[in-house]
Amino acid sequence: MRIAIIGQQKFGKAVLDAFLDRGDTVAGVFCTPDKPDTPPDPLRVGADERGVRLFQFASLKNPEALEALRSLDVDLGVMAYVLQFAPEEFTGIPRHGMIQYHPSLLPKYRGPSSINWPIIRGDTRTGLTIFRPSDGLDEGPVILQKETVIGPDDTLGSVYFDRLFPMGVAAMTEAADLVMSGKAREVVQDESQASYEGWCRDPEAKINWHNHIDQVYNLIRGCIPAPGAWTTYNGKKLRILEARKLPARTFSAVKGKIGAVTEIGARSIFVSTQGGQIEVLTLRPDDGKKLSGPEFCAQASLAPGTILGA
Repeated sequence: MRIAIIGQQKFGKAVLDAFLDRGDTVAGVFCTPDKPDTPPDPLRVGADERGVRLFQFASLKNPEALEALRSLDVDLGVMAYVLQFAPEEFTGIPRHGMIQYHPSLLPKYRGPSSINWPIIRGDTRTGLTIFRPSDGLDEGPVILQKETVIGPDDTLGSVYFDRLFPMGVAAMTEAADLVMSGKAREVVQDESQASYEGWCRDPEAKINWHNHIDQVYNLIRGCIPAPGAWTTYNGKKLRILEARKLPARTFSAVKGKIGAVTEIGARSIFVSTQGGQIEVLTLRPDDGKKLSGPEFCAQASLAPGTILGA
């Protein structure tokens, strides 16, 4: 088949490689323009390396972007990790339209941080959806879905890189084949089950140690590696990069005031929260490098009894 790929980042590059490696023709790649003082986008690099024609438009609504896609004369458009808005005027150009990847089980968790939020909320399953893009955000009919579990200690990184990333690449080629063979069954999303979640960024990633241990731990793991759940010490942010939860089994196991560093061990530190303690193995001050909990305590002269986030 003859396709165009619209996307960015490592996922976009992996999708490009998957289609080329199996013998499809990628007539062109659309990705966001380069930004000053930042590394080139992996999809752009991949297109250059493999000799694929590259387009970088600030907006896919531009007449130039529409004409560029028309000129490629493709059977299908493949949208792989797209943060730019693609209007229906653009997505309707390929002969068989476009398909798009979204890392949630639509219609739940529409929006840009759809991997973070299921973990933060304590869900035990998530997945991916390949759907037909429309002018509504993540609202088009579904072509296929794949599910995966969220384990009790999974993080954003483990769910995405270990499962949703490779599963998504395979699902894109599978969905493309279904569309091109005429076997795709498009299911309209059930709006009664729909939810939209915005970005998970710094304001959402702030730790409230007064929350229950499960809520605190879910927030931490749902923000690893980004944006990084954070607390403060001496007015500076500390991002927690690796942690475990230790629920209190009895009243006597409850230690210290809420938010207090109760113990500094050889490899980790322990912070009191409602219902137990969070064991912090590694963290990073916003103005420094990654450290173990004890290394940070030694550098910052942080002693047991110190309240974090005060």
